[in-house]
Amino acid sequence: MTIEEARQLFPHLKTNQIYFNHASIGPWNELALKRLEEYSKQRSGEEIENYEYFLKWSASAKVKLASLLKTTPERLAWIDNVSNGLNILAQGLKWKTGDRIILNDLEFPSNVYPFLNLKKHGVEIDFIKNKNGTIDIEDIERTITPNTKLISISHVQFLTGYRANIEQIGELCKKYNIIFCVDVIQSVGVVEIDVKESKIDFLAGGTQKWLMSSEGLSYIYLTEELQEKIEQKFVGWTSVRNAWNLLDYNLEFKKNAERFQNGTLNSLGISIFDAVLDLFIGFGIKNIEKRILDTTNYFIEKLYDIGLNPVLKNISSKNIAGITSFKHEKSKLIFDELKKKNIHCAVREGMIRFSPHFYNTKEEIDVVIYELKKLLKQIKL
Repeated sequence: MTIEEARQLFPHLKTNQIYFNHASIGPWNELALKRLEEYSKQRSGEEIENYEYFLKWSASAKVKLASLLKTTPERLAWIDNVSNGLNILAQGLKWKTGDRIILNDLEFPSNVYPFLNLKKHGVEIDFIKNKNGTIDIEDIERTITPNTKLISISHVQFLTGYRANIEQIGELCKKYNIIFCVDVIQSVGVVEIDVKESKIDFLAGGTQKWLMSSEGLSYIYLTEELQEKIEQKFVGWTSVRNAWNLLDYNLEFKKNAERFQNGTLNSLGISIFDAVLDLFIGFGIKNIEKRILDTTNYFIEKLYDIGLNPVLKNISSKNIAGITSFKHEKSKLIFDELKKKNIHCAVREGMIRFSPHFYNTKEEIDVVIYELKKLLKQIKL
């Protein structure tokens, strides 16, 4: 698939929008709309009980998602959101007073509250302070104690766009026998990920942002070894091996990660996600990452040229992904004025956050820079 073919799939590009807000929510493309139409026709009369189609699409989506994570479909489970995914881990482990968890002060709340909730069990949380929007690997190692049981970090930080060195952190966790958990909602579909190479024990992500699919659909990955250590607190009729022996009541869990799929799933969301994943498989995640890193570096340079101060500058490409942010005292005004120009971004914690995807172009970035430059002159008047 060429970039021209990929761009043809996005209806919003025909309306002169510049959409740089994939870190919030991604637009639907023609692949999603076609599957939505197919699903809608089935459910409205062509095949109302379309369960067999759903099973096919669900299995297909897991194969495609597994290829993006370099794992197998059996290690994946569908869930409703990242918070609940991380709660499976937080509530499933056996904690004792004095156990410690390492987080950092740049995390989205989804990757904080499930672990803060363990303080009532005597678990202590160690927050690492960021350094100019980055998380230092040496600070992580210095924070480790004999009681450190788990480290959880976002692969890409939602605010600054910093991409953590998860391979190095994974090595640390292996060295000190610590469970390694990664929130990948801002990185899957953006950069390559290899769960085995990074020694990730548990991973949670969502489909509505960079994967440009549905809200209310997320997923988890976990190793077989960690699965055996988790005491599953919530179960349902589809958690068990022989789910369709309806009156058997035999609580024998499935051997794979699907044991955490407790009942009715987001069938529409999963069906659409299966179709959308063809874009990532067709264009290739290596090519996607290359384009995103190229445009991110370009964006950072251009912002710097017009007097703005992007959070991540003079930083290696291995530590950036698709998010570019800068702080400004008039951030809300800038956001509002850009929106009037049909330029879409986000305001978070006093920062303007841009998050273009692989199908976006340098020409679109140039338009944004031009409008920002005009705005900065007006603000100074």
